[in-house]
Amino acid sequence: MTTGTGDEQVADPVCGMKINKSDAAASTEYQGKTYYFCSQSCADSFKESPEDYV
Repeated sequence: MTTGTGDEQVADPVCGMKINKSDAAASTEYQGKTYYFCSQSCADSFKESPEDYV
């Protein structure tokens, strides 16, 4: 869902929480795709083992 203002909703790949891209606490790229996270803790978990979450 997009509203045209960058508020597209995405799921945090670690915990599954739905967040707006513009509200994400962190983001990272993995294999050419950008992933967004609800917290730095989820981002850190993803960065340690991204293959567990994609």
